[in-house]
Amino acid sequence: MDLSTLKYAKNSRKNAKKVGRGIGSGHGGTSCRGHKGQKSRSGGSIPPWFEGGQMPLQRRVPKRGFTNIFRKTFQVINLTDLERKSVEGVVGPENLLELGLIKNTRVPVKVLGNGEVSKSIEISAHKFSQSAIAKIEKAGGKAIPLC
Repeated sequence: MDLSTLKYAKNSRKNAKKVGRGIGSGHGGTSCRGHKGQKSRSGGSIPPWFEGGQMPLQRRVPKRGFTNIFRKTFQVINLTDLERKSVEGVVGPENLLELGLIKNTRVPVKVLGNGEVSKSIEISAHKFSQSAIAKIEKAGGKAIPLC
């Protein structure tokens, strides 16, 4: 078989509609654009967000407040969560992920002081509340901040 002799299957290709080629073609006169109006003119395309002169959605919805693009978000863990999972020894973000206390090791972790700690634990996290540090150290553990 010679590649130069290949042809498309019959009726697989449809010819493009030829408009503006006289009245006998069936697409003459207004060239399928109708009479008058913005879409009949040359260059008269309407952007997808245009709502026909109605007040656009972007201007209709209320705007309030301010979004800080430099905001840092933390995964929060309370001391009650550590007590409930009966965590002991040295604990870092990887261990917390295995225990199901956090969802991602790339997002920083903050330990809050809600609850009590009965066992001595050495916990590594990105941030600690003052009450969490006090309760961990009172139980004989250490709060090790990560960079």
